[in-house]
Amino acid sequence: MKTITVINSLEVPNGWEETAINIRNEYVRYFQSKPGFVSSSFYRSINTENKFNFVNIVVWDSKDSFDKVVNEGFNNKDGLNTDEMKVLGRGFPEPIKVSPGQFETIESN
Repeated sequence: MKTITVINSLEVPNGWEETAINIRNEYVRYFQSKPGFVSSSFYRSINTENKFNFVNIVVWDSKDSFDKVVNEGFNNKDGLNTDEMKVLGRGFPEPIKVSPGQFETIESN
């Protein structure tokens, strides 16, 4: 079974960095309680010109594990799953913008 990596690129305006970090940490605590969670890493850009100044990467042991956590979040505009958790990057308030993506590992060196 292939792992799935969720890569969320975030546009975090000045003054909202602490909010973004706190919300991300809340998500990690939630994900850690779910079967199939492998790891998470959070990155801040060192280039102030980057459009996306934060990147959050979450690894799941399989697409099935990821789907079980996200479940109903795919089917409603608020991204709420059955635990009433906003998923798919929808838990971050405006003006923070999240561009979510899901990827499977095809090669790793």
